[in-house]
This record gives sequence, structure tokens and C-alpha cells, in this order.
Amino acid sequence: MIDMKRHMPALARHEGVWDGDYRYYDTEGNKTDEHRSRLICRITGDDKMPYHQTNQYSWADGRTEVRDFPTTYSFGRIIFDNELIYGWCTEIPEDDFHRTLMLHWSRKGEGDIELYEMIQLSDCGNYRHRTWQWYKGGRLIQRTLIDEHRVSHNWKQIPGVSFAGEPLEP
Repeated sequence: MIDMKRHMPALARHEGVWDGDYRYYDTEGNKTDEHRSRLICRITGDDKMPYHQTNQYSWADGRTEVRDFPTTYSFGRIIFDNELIYGWCTEIPEDDFHRTLMLHWSRKGEGDIELYEMIQLSDCGNYRHRTWQWYKGGRLIQRTLIDEHRVSHNWKQIPGVSFAGEPLEP
């Protein structure tokens, strides 16, 4: 059995439910989009899918979107491979504080768009900050800044899609 808490302890610290805000910027620093989010990050105990993340997005104009990211595990990385992306996530062993995850993925069906993401988790484990850098043909085309706070460690209590940030049991 793959013990994700042993193999990727920094990733395991992200397990739970996170509410946050995504903000997108062009290369000149102009905001081009923003939306709210709820991410459900699961350490499943299933060797075929040891980590599973569901992202729920909500825009001020009423639009919503749900994206699902099951993974596999191989040699210190979780691997994303679904209809939207192919990529990986790994811990950064040089981070003496064990706060940092790095991700790389390519967008399927969108030509040569690829992203690098860096995630930092606060020492208390209840806040995280993420930066995406988007590249097309090797050139930076935009950045995304994401600030999140954990609303629950218990992802199993999520009954369905929700963006209201209802209080959850810790």
C-alpha cells in the first residue's frame, strides 16, 4: 500500500477543504480575471488513486465550474493525467521548512501551453499561497495568484458542490 503520509508528508499536510480566491494577471500586471474556489484535497488510501483533488470555481457573474483531478503515484511524484492536463507534483527536499510543493503540467488540447506552480503552506497549516506561471512556446503569457485558507481537515463531510464557504466541522 502506498502510504502518502510517509512518501509525501508535505503533500499530506494539504489534505482537507480549502476556500480561496484566484486572480489572473497578464504579463504587464493587469488583472484579467478572478473567481472564488473551494478545493477538496484527499489522501484516499487507494493505491490506484492515492491523491484526489476536486476544484470548484465560482465567478461573480454566476458561472461555476468543477474540475476533478485523480492521480497516480510514481517515484516521489503524484501524476495528473486526465482530459484537461498531464503533469506532476513533487515536494522540494531542499526546503528545510517543508512548506513547498512544485507542480508542472501541460494543458491538453491547448497547443503548447504549460504551467509551473509553486505552493507554500503556512507553518500552522491553515493558509496556503500558490503562484502559477503560464507559458506558451516557452514565453510567459500570464500569472495566477491564489490565496486559500483551510475550512476543514475533514473532506469526507462535504455533501456536494458548495461555494458559500459554510462552516464545517474541523
